[in-house]
Amino acid sequence: MLTSCVWVRQVAARRRSYVGASLAPYPSLFPAWCGDGRSSMLRRAIALPLALALAAAAMWAHPRLACATAGPWAHVTRRQRACGGGHLKKPLVGVGLGCHSSSSSSSGFRVDATGAPMAASAQDLRSEYLQVLLSRRRDLQVPLSVEQGSPVKEPLYQGDGRPLVPSEAMESCPRKEVENFKEKLVEENFYLITESGEQGRVPVLLLRLNDTAPKRKPVVVLLHSSYKCKEWLRPLLEAYASRGYISVAIDSRYHGERASNKTTYIDALKLSWRNGDTMPFIFDTVWDLIKLADHLSAREDVDPSRIGITGESLGGMHAWFSAYVDTRYSVVVPIIGVQAFRWAIDNDMWQARVNSIKPLFEEARVDLGKSEIDAEVVEKVWDKIAPGMASQFDALYSVPLIAPRPLLLLNGAEDPRCPVPGLQEAVSRAANAYEEVGSAEKFMFIAEPGVGHRMTVNMVKEASDWFDRFL
Repeated sequence: MLTSCVWVRQVAARRRSYVGASLAPYPSLFPAWCGDGRSSMLRRAIALPLALALAAAAMWAHPRLACATAGPWAHVTRRQRACGGGHLKKPLVGVGLGCHSSSSSSSGFRVDATGAPMAASAQDLRSEYLQVLLSRRRDLQVPLSVEQGSPVKEPLYQGDGRPLVPSEAMESCPRKEVENFKEKLVEENFYLITESGEQGRVPVLLLRLNDTAPKRKPVVVLLHSSYKCKEWLRPLLEAYASRGYISVAIDSRYHGERASNKTTYIDALKLSWRNGDTMPFIFDTVWDLIKLADHLSAREDVDPSRIGITGESLGGMHAWFSAYVDTRYSVVVPIIGVQAFRWAIDNDMWQARVNSIKPLFEEARVDLGKSEIDAEVVEKVWDKIAPGMASQFDALYSVPLIAPRPLLLLNGAEDPRCPVPGLQEAVSRAANAYEEVGSAEKFMFIAEPGVGHRMTVNMVKEASDWFDRFL
């Protein structure tokens, strides 16, 4: 795994070999932040360790994988095949999806029984994913509606309970100084009814400034990590609202107001394994986010062409899959969320992700008559509770389909739940997809050196800058 990483930008017009035989396969690339005022001393200081890191990376990197020569991050590109947006073949009941491009894609490769690659168009793969979501909806005829809510005084945090104080990262999002900010801040608490049943009632927290700015504003949707809730995101929501965005958060399925105790989420995962009629791990919340896009697009104060989405960990996965299936999410920043589920199974790197919801896998282990959790248990669980997540909808197929919308992937270089080596192919295909549609500058992958599975100050600021740039 890389121990030191850098920003890079592929420069097609200029190819020069980097000094050092060990880096011969890599073209020389200009750093993405070249000329932005950052310290040249820093670039010189990291040059040697960076060269060593890239040489080590050559043991697993594809020969055509491009890396760069300076900076504190990693952004990887590769020439593969093109991909873009796509329309569904035919409308589906209860689903309203936007689309910014009518072009199709061949980057979403699947394999046949022999392991040979099979091309799947963007519209086919999106349609297939929607059919999975629809297959476990209780009632497709329930109209989207809104019910009034109220502020949550004592938010429910599951697992070990609420962290004592917001993290430094949560408080680090850039804010604009607004006179009488608290008085000008408008808070909306409401519920979206997305389907029948208790979990079809989606709690929403929306913040905006009551000012004289243009009526329609951009939106940033922020999504929490496992065991937390929308209230945990308030520092980020307020920061974006201070800068003129409408900021929105929801409680994901079996979290926050959609939970009754500190084991609700784990209990729901176990029930999904036993019954197979719900998808509490990622997919059911994606359905809610499609419906949220319906609501936001219809609001008079929202610019429907400027809806961004981001999230941390589980929230990053929600952002990834929601943007893949629904092109109304026009700017996308998953934070420590994108991972290669199939690669993890094949390369015995599934343990850290499994341990985050281990009681589910322990129950499956017993049901399958195993003495310990192994790759077979992991694969069977994923197939049951999130069909296709570790196969046709995995990162290397779904991430490239976000092109040409601006996409920033933020990970820790040492994250055991989202191993960077497993993302090599997905990132390479995505980079090529953006390049092929003339939008190479709209894709970036950053792996922060020395960071495991945690959102950092740098990640929060990079996400903020990305939204300011593209939304």
